[in-house]
Amino acid sequence: MKLYIKIKKIHLIFLILSLSFWACGYRLSGGGALPAGIKTVSISTFINKTSMVGIENIITGDIIYEFTRSDKVTLSSSPHSADASIAGNVNLMRVDTVARRGSNRSLEREVTVYVALTLQDRNGKIIKNIKEISDNEVFEVTQDKIKTELNRRRAVKRLSPRLAEKIFNRLTEDF
Repeated sequence: MKLYIKIKKIHLIFLILSLSFWACGYRLSGGGALPAGIKTVSISTFINKTSMVGIENIITGDIIYEFTRSDKVTLSSSPHSADASIAGNVNLMRVDTVARRGSNRSLEREVTVYVALTLQDRNGKIIKNIKEISDNEVFEVTQDKIKTELNRRRAVKRLSPRLAEKIFNRLTEDF
């Protein structure tokens, strides 16, 4: 009997918490549409200002994929036929040691990628300007420099979808 009462109390607490989130308008960010009634958007390949060849293609591809998942915006291949366009830069890729053995041997490093972008309408008016948004990922350092470089590239490929999701959410947040 006591077990039945405890279960009911847990259900009641869960129901109250659920209703309180719903009542206050709580929702996940990025659930809205693009601002200013934008329905179609073109995304140009970002400019690479880092030393990593091809990083702009990885980041841009994941941003495009993130936008294709949305039912509130349509991608356009031409900036002239779109309501707005997104352009940006991959400004910086920083690599820091996060774990080491002794004073001169890294075991793990963290790569952080910093991006800036603008969303502007077809007349060139800037609607949103994101000066810096970033994400990071840890990778293993080995004694083989080629393998370490491959691990760094893989880390960038793992962080890129998260970065694209952050960008999408920032552009579509409506609060």
